[in-house]
Amino acid sequence: MRDNTVCAVVVTYNRKNLLLECLEAIRRQTRPVDAIYIIDNASTDGTPEVLKENGYIPELPPFNLSEPYEIEHKISNLVDGNPINVFYVRMYENTGSAGGFYEGVKRGYERGYDWLWLMDDDGLPEKDCLMNLYKCTNDLNIVGSLVVASDNSSELTWKLRVVDSLGNFIPRTYFSNVEEVKRHAKNGIYYGIPNFFNSIIIKKDVISIVGFPNKDLFIWGDEVEYAMRLKKAGYKMGVCVDSIFRHPKIKHKTISDVYIYRLYSDIQFNSFFLRLIYPVYIFIKFSKFLILRFKFKLTAKIIRAIISALFWGKLIPYRK
Repeated sequence: MRDNTVCAVVVTYNRKNLLLECLEAIRRQTRPVDAIYIIDNASTDGTPEVLKENGYIPELPPFNLSEPYEIEHKISNLVDGNPINVFYVRMYENTGSAGGFYEGVKRGYERGYDWLWLMDDDGLPEKDCLMNLYKCTNDLNIVGSLVVASDNSSELTWKLRVVDSLGNFIPRTYFSNVEEVKRHAKNGIYYGIPNFFNSIIIKKDVISIVGFPNKDLFIWGDEVEYAMRLKKAGYKMGVCVDSIFRHPKIKHKTISDVYIYRLYSDIQFNSFFLRLIYPVYIFIKFSKFLILRFKFKLTAKIIRAIISALFWGKLIPYRK
């Protein structure tokens, strides 16, 4: 295995056509990847069959799995024709993005790849995305791409939190377009927290210290928790403004904010006052969301969930 190997990790669930587009974009990278881990969260839309038809796996996984099943194969990149190692992992159940990235990061790390490039199946890296991302690793061990809207290259898919000189979040301050981020970048890097699990590259040495994503979070807050854990460990992160990753705009709503806040309140805000009132703010915000979602039917289960989120979060211990 040559030095500075890169393994892409793609988590997928029931989006076979988008997955194929993503995989082809990875194969077209001007800085070719050495391997791709495809983590299939027990898709039911014929994902294994499509992967077999397109040469990513030589055979279908067995039915009725009781544990993850891995198939190893090779496929050529679309730049110089050199082989890419493909590892297809069929999960025995849907473990969500958290479980998928846990599995992919763990397996890529254990195989000894120097860098892991993490992304969902509905994003598309531009052909020089990885090359530009890799250039920014001279200064950082964790770098993310600029995630832009699929239908508007000047707009960010998700707002980026603005941080102060100490790396703490500035309350209710965000970047929403590409020009704002570039204006605040230094030497092509905006030194802040990138959009995790959407074209982010992490060095294996970092993973050996902070561990793997928290698989218990399923799809709520796993990327934020991992970012906060890296921040708490003292790692600098940044966004490479020349590395473009296209992703459709999606609005997520979750009640995991208080859980994340409880674990990492000491590094999110510099102000003690903000640390004090933030859980109350989240409580009000998501109480309203839950009431509207359930059409004002406040069952005992919903009330318990709200109170638990306010006072304890989920209190899920991290297990490597």
